[in-house]
Amino acid sequence: MSSHRVTGAAAGQDHPATLSPAEARALFRDGLDTPTAGWSRGFTQANLIIVPRAHAFDVLLFAQRNPKSCPILGVLDAGETSGPLLAGGDIRTDLPRYTVYQDGVLVAEPGDITDWWRDDLVTFVIGCSFTFETALQDAGVPIAHIEQGVNVPMYRTNVRSASAGALSGPMVVSMRPIPADRVAEAVRITARYPAVHGAPVHVGDPSVLGIADLMDPDFGDAVEIGEGDVAVFWACGVTPQAAVMESRPSLAIGHAPGFMLITDARDSDYRVP
Repeated sequence: MSSHRVTGAAAGQDHPATLSPAEARALFRDGLDTPTAGWSRGFTQANLIIVPRAHAFDVLLFAQRNPKSCPILGVLDAGETSGPLLAGGDIRTDLPRYTVYQDGVLVAEPGDITDWWRDDLVTFVIGCSFTFETALQDAGVPIAHIEQGVNVPMYRTNVRSASAGALSGPMVVSMRPIPADRVAEAVRITARYPAVHGAPVHVGDPSVLGIADLMDPDFGDAVEIGEGDVAVFWACGVTPQAAVMESRPSLAIGHAPGFMLITDARDSDYRVP
């Protein structure tokens, strides 16, 4: 296990958007601890949920029943640590930060999960809304958390996910403040990426989703919301972790929210005409 965590300025962070996925993963493997929004521009980022094989069918069924928040990009067989989405990489070490849950309780946020690994663990790679942020930026739509240098804000909602087996919980959403005159464009652009959450699930009043205070996210960081901005909410791949916290399987491992797997797939691979 890596004995150090590197934060702040580090090699590669001056221009993280220009790094290849392999270069970014190597930095994380060496201990760099940072949110990944804006990294490896043009390459797909992804959420993780890793569970024992005994719970894997419930996760698969949960994702099938909740495709907006849990779009599956790939699955590794029990015990597998690499695959086509991270050629030459290692799922146990190549994210900047993980979450480890025992009986639904967060017990660790390590920089690698080698010490937690078991041969019966099945990895699900789930689409992430960071994937469509390049398209938004290319269209001139501002992304507040990237511009402000913080993690994207994420919130539990009052919307219940469809349960599956032992798994149940609330939908989690990510929020981006969008200038009012660009909201329709943001909806149109992101709708072309259904495999990575697609169009927003809600625009406007956060109380409709049961969110009391946008400045108090459940995951990630609050962002400054400019005058004339509208809060826009997308389904989020942290939703399976919310289900883990509620349903309490014996063991589950995820990515730390906003600290994603940077894959070798291109964002354009998931854009529909």
